[in-house]
Amino acid sequence: MAGNSFGKKYVITTYGESHGMAIGGIIDGCPSNFELDLEAIQNELNRRKPGQSKLVTQRKESDEVVFLSGIFEGKTLGTPIAFQILNTNSKSNDYDLLKDSFRPSHADYVYQQKYQHRDYRGGGRSSARETVARVVAGAIAKQIINPVEIQAYVSSVGTICTSKKYTELDLSLTESNAVRCPDLETAAKMEQLILDTKKKGDTVGGIITCVIKNVPIGLGEPVFDRLEAELAKAMLSINACKGFSLGSGFEGAKMFGSQHNDYYNVDGTTKTNFSGGIQGGISNGMDIYFDVAFKPVATLLQSQEMLTAEGKLETITGKGRHDACVLPRAVPIVEAMAALVIADFMVNR
Repeated sequence: MAGNSFGKKYVITTYGESHGMAIGGIIDGCPSNFELDLEAIQNELNRRKPGQSKLVTQRKESDEVVFLSGIFEGKTLGTPIAFQILNTNSKSNDYDLLKDSFRPSHADYVYQQKYQHRDYRGGGRSSARETVARVVAGAIAKQIINPVEIQAYVSSVGTICTSKKYTELDLSLTESNAVRCPDLETAAKMEQLILDTKKKGDTVGGIITCVIKNVPIGLGEPVFDRLEAELAKAMLSINACKGFSLGSGFEGAKMFGSQHNDYYNVDGTTKTNFSGGIQGGISNGMDIYFDVAFKPVATLLQSQEMLTAEGKLETITGKGRHDACVLPRAVPIVEAMAALVIADFMVNR
């Protein structure tokens, strides 16, 4: 199986399955003699871990990271950083009914066809559990790229969305509620929608907005290694992600050029930022902001028609502990992937 590594200079390779012994990774290209805040890394994992609120899956995992190499006396050595997070609360029996069945809108069927053998417990390698390793690598990247700041938040759940732009919000309020939306009035409505959806055994999707501040001018290349292209790849590699929109995005397609052009100030900044901080594939020093769309989680605690290995259609009721909405736990994952992209362009620059 290919495609387990991300990045060119700052590279993360992840390993492990949802119900295997552990999830982990190896980071290559981390600068040496850099003092790490290990508590901050664990805090990022705590933001992502299951069981943190009534809105998310109740799988109980401490998600404590153990570093195996690359760090000595609290500083990076410049050698590969290996780490692991043990899986301690998997309930594999919940997935016995899926051994010979393929769930709708999951990777089960295509995975089986491609590899001819799969770990069906919790989705195995295709499970979102894998993203815990990305959060570790992203947490380290966040520290390396300082003073660049990355802040993501939930801007919509289903049809409920904040009408405010990120510039009108106090992003410090993002962590003040379980939904992770800084618009508190809207957050309460989002939370109720998720709870109502969960009671029905159904799921709901939404959008995460991410803002990257203090980005230096010059990150990215003008052809294939465009900064926005790498950000898009990073976001679309996240489970359940179905869309990426930078700056004005699709709304910009409705505008005239005279409306959309970002005219300059004398200091090189721009009066508007429809470009989303990137022009010609290269960062221009303005805020980078983008939206990431997530579909409703495909696992429903309802009866669904599934395809069996014998080529029959059967109705099976799902079991297990699952998110009714992936958005709250995906916020730190979006931030981590954004940090990996920025670090990849900044390391050894």
